[in-house]
Amino acid sequence: MSRARRDVLRATAAERGLDAVLVTNLLNVRYLTGFTGSNGALLVRTDGADLFGTDGRYTTQAGTQVPDVELLVDRATVPALAREAVRRGSGRIGYESHDLTVDGLHGLERVLTDAAAGGTVPELASVRRAVEAQRAIKDDGEIEALRRACAVADQALAELAAEGALRPGRTELQVGRELDARMLALGAEAPSFETIVATGANSAIPHHRPDATVLADGDFLKLDFGATVAGYHSDMTRTLVLGHAADWQREIYALVAASQAAGRGALAVGADVVAVDSAARDVIVAAGHGEHFTHGLGHGVGLEIHEAPGIGQLGAGSLAAGMAVTVEPGVYLPGHGGVRIEDTLIVTDDEPELLTLTSKELLVL
Repeated sequence: MSRARRDVLRATAAERGLDAVLVTNLLNVRYLTGFTGSNGALLVRTDGADLFGTDGRYTTQAGTQVPDVELLVDRATVPALAREAVRRGSGRIGYESHDLTVDGLHGLERVLTDAAAGGTVPELASVRRAVEAQRAIKDDGEIEALRRACAVADQALAELAAEGALRPGRTELQVGRELDARMLALGAEAPSFETIVATGANSAIPHHRPDATVLADGDFLKLDFGATVAGYHSDMTRTLVLGHAADWQREIYALVAASQAAGRGALAVGADVVAVDSAARDVIVAAGHGEHFTHGLGHGVGLEIHEAPGIGQLGAGSLAAGMAVTVEPGVYLPGHGGVRIEDTLIVTDDEPELLTLTSKELLVL
């Protein structure tokens, strides 16, 4: 699979008139090779003679994870690959401009000039986010990893709810730490991100960081969390009520649920991401709460918790089969409380596949 992914990038490089692409983003390196260490870079050459660079700490690991690519061991990984690119006759080299710093680019230019030793210095050309564009379409193995990550999160929440861990008198921090611990116990490598636990008025803060606030009867409790499995992240938000749900809470919840259903229903191959956002947002706007939905509808998810495509008013492009995306509208009433409902789904040629299976009925504990 790694070879096939490199071949796609190789074809992109050839189309752009490049002899090679220097991949420095570690997650992109992992995607193209399987390498999970902390120092690695990859030279993908249009002639197929790829070169993987790392340092001596990872020689054994590289031999296991990247057995099909020639290995270059050097602590200064990127400069070493650049010098080797010159030595092997690369005249035009692509680089990841979104990953390389200004200083890093200047350093790379110096290395190429020195390595050319008075001859023709290779030209550098940005490939922008070429690998991220590949990563937006998940293969079967990636989708299975996402399914497993979502299943871990689903089970962790179900167990906490069944055990009475989501109850008045506990703090947001206690609930968040227990949710994280449960996901780890169920096989997650790590939480996907800092778990959001927000109760009462804090639930009106979209990305509230859990603190010592105590859960109380009549409060919304918003939980936004995910598990990482095989490097892939799940993302889910559920909002429940503790004790007794007031009429205004039921109304807001029903509105967000209707918006979320509209957003899920708009997921289709070829759908414009702005139109998908609008399908959900229009429901909330029509109810007079447009100003209380303050973020985009969703985002891609995979090796990163936020990756392409972005689904929002400022998004660009359209959906394709194999994209893993979230749909997460919210209504936030400052000083009172807020609701967000979020799922992770796979865009398919038919109906989208729902990966986060926890019920979206309003739960009152």
